[in-house]
Amino acid sequence: MTTETGLDPVAALAVIGCLGVGAQWVAWRLKVPAIVLMLAAGILAGPVFGVLDPARDMGTLMAPMISIAVAVILFEGGLTLNRHSLRDAASGVLRLVIIGAPVGWLLSTLALHYVAGLGWASSTVFGGIMIVTGPTVIAPLLRQAKLAKRPAAFLQWEAIVNDPIGALAAVLAFEYVMVVNLATSFEHAMLSLAVGIVLALGLGAAGGYGLSASFRRGWVPEYMKVPVLVIVIVGIFAASNLVLHESGLLAVTVMGIWMANADLPSYQEIRRFKEHATVLLVSGVFIILAASVDLDQLMDLDLSALLFVASIVLLVRPLTVMTSLLGSTIPWRERVLVAFTGPRGVVLVAVAGLFGVRLAEVGIADADQIAPLAFALVMVTVVLHGFSLKPLARALDLAGGVRPGVLIVGGNSWGTTLANALHRADVPVLLADRNMRNLRAARDLGVPTYFGDILSEAAEHHLDVHNYEFLIAVTDNDAYNTLVTTDWGPEFGRANVFQTARDKESWSRYALPASLGGRTLANGTGFGDLLDKVRAGWTCRTTTISTEYAIDQFRADRPDAVMIAVIGETGKIRFFNSDDMGKIPAGSRVLHFSKPRDPVLDAN
Repeated sequence: MTTETGLDPVAALAVIGCLGVGAQWVAWRLKVPAIVLMLAAGILAGPVFGVLDPARDMGTLMAPMISIAVAVILFEGGLTLNRHSLRDAASGVLRLVIIGAPVGWLLSTLALHYVAGLGWASSTVFGGIMIVTGPTVIAPLLRQAKLAKRPAAFLQWEAIVNDPIGALAAVLAFEYVMVVNLATSFEHAMLSLAVGIVLALGLGAAGGYGLSASFRRGWVPEYMKVPVLVIVIVGIFAASNLVLHESGLLAVTVMGIWMANADLPSYQEIRRFKEHATVLLVSGVFIILAASVDLDQLMDLDLSALLFVASIVLLVRPLTVMTSLLGSTIPWRERVLVAFTGPRGVVLVAVAGLFGVRLAEVGIADADQIAPLAFALVMVTVVLHGFSLKPLARALDLAGGVRPGVLIVGGNSWGTTLANALHRADVPVLLADRNMRNLRAARDLGVPTYFGDILSEAAEHHLDVHNYEFLIAVTDNDAYNTLVTTDWGPEFGRANVFQTARDKESWSRYALPASLGGRTLANGTGFGDLLDKVRAGWTCRTTTISTEYAIDQFRADRPDAVMIAVIGETGKIRFFNSDDMGKIPAGSRVLHFSKPRDPVLDAN
């Protein structure tokens, strides 16, 4: 409902949700950075058209809502940081945190003082906050850019671990400013800071240990695990903040990392719920952030502000990363990618705004410039890195996958002929099997293979699934195929996982619910029939469709062919799960499973 004073809180939340989720969906359809569209949607709805004003519409609810949202986002980020994901990036991440944080603080402080023209007090506090690179921004950027595994781990770990460190650095600098300006006890300020940090670490570890032990021993029923988890996150965040402001960020991050490494049986279910919640929260927080911007303040920024943002992007960030990784074994391409990828997010704006107000209250004259400078930095880096990360990764050969690849599970003769046809069509393909002997024929054909169980923890941490858009399970075990497609469905998307038809699916007592398994491949042809046809000489191959040789002519020439997929001129693949093939334009290649025919036809 809209009133003379704006929207009521419920209507404001509805608008925020629609704009945030809608922007992410449009970005997915258009294949553009979601973070940029969310920023644009918030600015248009807020200061441009005046439909949404979070401070006016939500009042005192806005600040605690943002704080809790950021706490949940950081916890979910910590929940993704297990020791296995750090294995190949450990030394680089430690350098970015241990060396990069103080170097970044120093360089940012110098840029704020000498380029932006702020005093030393404001520069030191704001410089500490600028250590953060924004987990609220990194997550959607990585999802869209699909980087190779190690540089993605660098950016993810740095963003999440440095986020609370940056907030605490700002607290440290602020306490020092308070001592200087209010003549309070320096020893008391440092003692409060130390106690707050130790308490945050203790609360985070205790919360992670307690929840992990409770979940593992069955003290919490399955249906209550997520509610209990959310309440504990909020409780620990609030308790730590009571002792030291912003230390709750450190507490929930530690709690998430602890639980990520606890090897919980229910870890995947919890993580997926938190990922869904995080998508909603990131959307909402960014819409609120963008809608709250004061365009007048931004317009008042002068050339020094522009030079400050440029110095952060082009000098401070690269110097920080290169100094941190100096002498390491990290390849130069990965150093360059990380050096020129440093987007800032909502934590920077929220904490900068808070400390800007507090510094102004103690008489720091230029403290009111902190908030607009923070938002200008966020806006520029979000747009810049949103559009530049993927092209930069491709230029440095660090993109996870440029063409849509196919991961095939099952090295039998049917899986091998399918993988070989895709490989010959220049489609990235990987054939996986638990039996080394089943992969021998594929290796002889030059098809990339993976020996191991696709459901194992080793496969999860060593396979870069970003290289593959589709997963196909074609083993001789229907139950295993169903398990593989169900387990990997959330990673690939339910529409992109396929399996051969289950032999007894038509029997009501064997039929499985739609929530299990993948889509049916090969027009419902069962695995046994496919193997019989392979023994009879059938193989998978591609045939080019042209204006002279249309799809109708192809079907007339090969009426028995089993249609598998169509490969477009750009390499895009569309798999069939029924006999309805839809429109197949000229220039496309049809992937089919058919018996040997005339050599002239098979040459296509």
